[in-house]
Amino acid sequence: MQNIENVRHSLSHLLAAAVLKKFPKAKFGIGPVIENGFYYDFELPRQITNEDLKKLESEMRKFIKESLAFSQKKISIAEAKKLFKDQPYKLELIKDLSKTEKTVSIYKTAGVFTDLCKGGHVKNTKEINADGFKLEKTAGAYWRGDEKNPMLTRIYGLAFATKKELDEYVTREEEAKKRDHRKLGKELDLFIFSDIVGKGLPLLTPKGTVIRKELEKFVLEEETKRGYQHVVTPPLAKVVLYKKSGHYPYYKETMYPVMKIDDEELILRPMTCPHHFVLYSAKPRSYKELPLRIAEISPQFRYEKSGELSGLTKVRMFCLADAHIFCTKKQTESEIKNVLDLIDYANGIFGLKKGADYRYRLSLGDRKDTKKYYKDDKEWDIAENALRKVLKDAKAPFFEAENEAAFYGPKIDVQMKKVNGQEETAFTVQYDFVMPKRFNLTYKDSNSEDKEVVVIHRSSIGAFERTMALLIEHYAGAFPLWLAPVQVAVLPVSDKHVPYAKTVIKTLEEHGIRTELPEANETLGKRIRTAELMKIPLIVVVGDKEAGDKSVNVRERGKKDTQTIPLTKFAEETSKRATERK
Repeated sequence: MQNIENVRHSLSHLLAAAVLKKFPKAKFGIGPVIENGFYYDFELPRQITNEDLKKLESEMRKFIKESLAFSQKKISIAEAKKLFKDQPYKLELIKDLSKTEKTVSIYKTAGVFTDLCKGGHVKNTKEINADGFKLEKTAGAYWRGDEKNPMLTRIYGLAFATKKELDEYVTREEEAKKRDHRKLGKELDLFIFSDIVGKGLPLLTPKGTVIRKELEKFVLEEETKRGYQHVVTPPLAKVVLYKKSGHYPYYKETMYPVMKIDDEELILRPMTCPHHFVLYSAKPRSYKELPLRIAEISPQFRYEKSGELSGLTKVRMFCLADAHIFCTKKQTESEIKNVLDLIDYANGIFGLKKGADYRYRLSLGDRKDTKKYYKDDKEWDIAENALRKVLKDAKAPFFEAENEAAFYGPKIDVQMKKVNGQEETAFTVQYDFVMPKRFNLTYKDSNSEDKEVVVIHRSSIGAFERTMALLIEHYAGAFPLWLAPVQVAVLPVSDKHVPYAKTVIKTLEEHGIRTELPEANETLGKRIRTAELMKIPLIVVVGDKEAGDKSVNVRERGKKDTQTIPLTKFAEETSKRATERK
């Protein structure tokens, strides 16, 4: 079977050849392979339309049918400059290469295109399935990702070995668009963004706030059951705190500017751990207190570039279900096991299946990179082996990744699978053997000798904003009863049934159930349809019969059949379901 990366890379060159034919004066950037396809950046005389994409795609298929050969050649720097004399972006790349290389590699596509490229490629276009690719979309992209450079036109293409794989991918992407939390968030009135407030700063509506509060309530209850002590610390601190922790040099670029107040330099916190270290070290600790689990619902601030902001998944202020466990080395494995158990339990409540909806990544350090990682090979071995052992003992689905650790130790990343099949890191469990040294985090052992603790950084459900985005997309906005902003819509058949509808509302609210009584200025059918569009779990209709025998006619979301239930029984059963988070 043909190497799919070579196919994708070859298609990027065919795209460039098609663009060159349509726009002879086009300037070319780069055209790499990416996940699921490829892209190529161009400086063009005008914007690309959907009609242009169709024509370019058609031209690429013509090239494929012509059985064009790909051939590589090494040429001198001088020859390369002459060959690409009218291509400023290629000349810039050649200039960079000339610092270390005497020759460069070019690839020719049988008379239709020549590019500065290392490869690899197919030998001939007849190896490419003409039905296995399509041009997907265009976007703006700064040359070399630098906002100071010109904005180029990036054309994205999808490419797979077969048409079936392409069609399946397109179907998944279409489903992902329907479930996009930014789209559903607006339709279901959950959150907004405002330019006057600032980019990356979401404002939750009353309905969105219900979801957030229910998640907070769940976290606080479950963590308390598991021995966590909750604290509150300020969302800013003196810069010296982050210099001491080492975060300031490592995370300086994503931290907000220093604020000079009186004689102090303060900064908004990008993480909570230094605050918790100060709490731990505020008094002498004994081995009898360990493990000590300190947790906090903590607001944090990180500067994310404008182009990287994305709804609730990438914001500039977020609230993390954060915690730090202070323990002995002997306790680390059991504590990490308990953390994974909490994560699995929480994900189970959300309806997420281990192995299908999420898995773990064991993120390791690079011992040679002493600039990025703390130098202590022995401690790295102990930490990595401890995390690996827990994952294996728990038979957890995981894989290992080099050079993904935190600077102070290895970590377990919780990798969530999105609707389109892509994975992203939701939150982490980190083994820290560095901060205890920097903050002198010790305890008295049974012999009254000072010993250094190990710190486990962890989150139970990650940042609330990101978790909300994940759940909106996972449920397609149709939240389970316990999370739904409105749990029951009460619909009177006509105006004369409004008094009884209000009685129903009062009874349900006395049982802690969130209700809504839409205005009766539409037909009953339209009101039912609106409630369905808002994805309300339970729709209650009340008329003469229900008012007469103190009952409600109930329809569950997604079901056509209804049933009539005594009001009191319905209120009690619904309250029980919500309390049990079902």
